Order: sequence, then C-alpha cells, then structure tokens
Amino acid sequence: MTLGLNVPQQMPRVVVIGASWGGVEAIIRLLRQIPDHFPAAIVIVQHRHSDAHASFDRSLRRYCTLPVREVEDKDVLQSGHIYLAPANYHLLLERDLSFALCLSQPVFYCRPSIDVTMQSMASVLGKALIGVLLTGANEDGAEGLWSVQRQGGLTIAQDPEEAVAPVMPRSAIARGGVDKVIKLKEIIPYILDVLGE
Repeated sequence: MTLGLNVPQQMPRVVVIGASWGGVEAIIRLLRQIPDHFPAAIVIVQHRHSDAHASFDRSLRRYCTLPVREVEDKDVLQSGHIYLAPANYHLLLERDLSFALCLSQPVFYCRPSIDVTMQSMASVLGKALIGVLLTGANEDGAEGLWSVQRQGGLTIAQDPEEAVAPVMPRSAIARGGVDKVIKLKEIIPYILDVLGE
C-alpha cells in the first residue's frame, strides 16, 4: 500500500536524519539500502566534535550511489542528493531552499543540533518533510521531531530497544512527536513506501 504524502508539486520531498552516539554505523546501514533513484533529498545531522575530520562525506560515499557532500553556506537543496551538517555549525534551511550555517549557542552541548535543523526545515517544508531520529545519548531531536510532526510532516524513531544509545529515540517518543517506531532495517523501505516508490 502506498501511503503517499499530500505535498504541493513545487515543494521537494526531504528526509532529515538525526543521530548521535552510535549514529555513524546506523547511518551507514541506512545508506546501504538507498536506491539510486531515491526521490528525495537527504539531510544528515550527526553529532561530531568541532575538530572532527572533514572527510566524513567521502567516507559515506562508499556506501551509496547518490552524491554525498558536506554542506557549505548557500548550497541549494536538490532531490537525489545527500547533505551532511558540518561540524561546529548549526544547519538551517532558508525559504529559497538554500542552506545557511550558524554559529549560535550549542543545544544539548551540540553544534550541529538536530533540534535546530529539524525545526528550521519543518518551518520551510511542512508536509514535504520526513524526520528520522536514530541512536543517541542525549535529548537532542525530541523537540525537532515534534516540530516536524506539528508542521504536518512524518516522524520516525528507531526502536530504542535496538539502539546503541536509546536515550534519544526514547526522549522523542516521550515528547509525543513520533508517528512510527520501527527497527533500523525497516526505515528506508517504509520511507520508500511513503514516497510512493
């Protein structure tokens, strides 16, 4: 059954994925499942130290066929591309679908913050946004997913029982902003179904 999102034609469909402790392995497992015809953009916010190695995007390219790049200020969102939030910057989406990098205060000691990116993207994309929250050891992402849901987007949390660090998905579930709680291996097939693929 296709669950299709009721999204205006001009609004691109976007999947925003947030992760922290244990997230790199989880993200790789998701990327391995993404087909080369994936009909949406993907934005990844993985908590990283400010001095994190800059080749994270190159590392992830080995696991999927879509273009992967770390966001630079004013990059424009395009379907079929994977974008990574750079270390030490909050990642925002502008109304013209360009990205902006911000050095405002960390959230839950994190910059980039999952909450900040999800809230920004939800305000621009509304029903065209799918928010996904994976493993992590703090509460970043709970408010972000709630914002996505409140703006009409779909929200998904990894099953905390299988997460390396269950605090993040559990916090989002407790906040009440999660539409679907599923195992990691089921997330991409479910999204493809929602997108009508």
